[in-house]
Amino acid sequence: MPSLDVSLPHWAYWIGLIVFPLVAMILARRPKTGPSTYTNALGYFILVTGGMLGLHRFYLRNLLGLAFIPVFLLILIANSNGQEARSILSDASNVVRQAERTLEREESRVAAAEADLPALREELAAAEDGSFAKRRAEKNIDRAEKRISDGQDRIAQAKADLETAAPALEVAGETMAFWNRVGAYALYVLLAAMLVDAVLMPGLVRRANQNLPEEEPETEAEKTLRELEEAENVEDSSHVSTGWTGWIDRTSLMAGEFVSYWAVIAVFVYYFEVISRYVFGSPTNWAHEAMYLMFGMQYLIAGSYAMLTEAHVRVDIFYAPLSRPKRAWADLFTSIFFFIFAFTLLFTGYKFALDANAVATGNGVVSEWARGNIGFTEMLGSLNLAQWTDPNIRWGEISFNEWEIPLWPMKWVMVIGGLLLVLQGISKLAQDVRAIVKGA
Repeated sequence: MPSLDVSLPHWAYWIGLIVFPLVAMILARRPKTGPSTYTNALGYFILVTGGMLGLHRFYLRNLLGLAFIPVFLLILIANSNGQEARSILSDASNVVRQAERTLEREESRVAAAEADLPALREELAAAEDGSFAKRRAEKNIDRAEKRISDGQDRIAQAKADLETAAPALEVAGETMAFWNRVGAYALYVLLAAMLVDAVLMPGLVRRANQNLPEEEPETEAEKTLRELEEAENVEDSSHVSTGWTGWIDRTSLMAGEFVSYWAVIAVFVYYFEVISRYVFGSPTNWAHEAMYLMFGMQYLIAGSYAMLTEAHVRVDIFYAPLSRPKRAWADLFTSIFFFIFAFTLLFTGYKFALDANAVATGNGVVSEWARGNIGFTEMLGSLNLAQWTDPNIRWGEISFNEWEIPLWPMKWVMVIGGLLLVLQGISKLAQDVRAIVKGA
């Protein structure tokens, strides 16, 4: 079975986290005009991401996609049986290797003991009764006879293990090779079918569009769904305040929308991990770490959005019945505790981020600045293309696994999240003051 050893480059990880949400935000704002039709772009996208399951055919309402599923299941069965055979092969190989080592070691020991035994018996016969030499000779003979007896037992056991494990090793090797061939051939069939469909895609899309029914009036369910989506968009934008605090609220709103699309990235990454692990037998060393770091950054940046939209937990049984001015007074009082937390997060995050850049492994100008060796202006002036592209330059802390992703950017995201949270707290404070002053 062919392997799929792909390690995501660090630059691709960061570009994906930045570019994908921006493109998604632009597409989400694109006006929808005319009836929905099938497109080549989406067809090819589904072919690349889910073509092994025939999802591109299902997207085009073509039942030939069902032909992909048995072949894909055959790959999973072949990999499962191949892994089982590999486990048996490994166990049998260990038994054979240990038995061979035992035979090599014990046969030489037994032979040496048997060769020494006649001389020891002669030494015993020549020794005087009751003397120390006689007792020593008796002990030497007992030791040699025990070594021969134990060695012969180990040799017999090793030969028995070898007779049992050697055939199992051969059978397991043949079984693993068979299932590897089955999985590889099935994979080649799927790849060939996907390649054919890549050529046929424009025609398939055209035929699917020709078979589309005439546009029908909007159903009640579709109308309800559309109204819910519109209401959700209005609900988010309704939290944006007027006046000078509006830009803070819009920033929090856009930050929350931006990181929300990272959840879509997680779907693709974990899909790749599953295919890589169970189809190609090549689990990645980066998918899990990349995603939990991403979700950690998402949690930090989305804090201001959650505060803006009032998604945080509060005791509504006391808060909800209050009038707007009274709620503002309650918010003013609790904002004391909020700002203690927010400023602690901001300044502690800044300290963590600076420490992450200042680690001894950092040899770039940013690390020199973090260690206090150069000033901020000098650091900015020393930045050049090599500082960004040279793989030997590190700006700070990196992970300890094989992927070695830099960890310092995630810690600077703590600073960004803390800053957004403080700004949103200032916006909320200003709105509460307005409510108290206006009395409504």
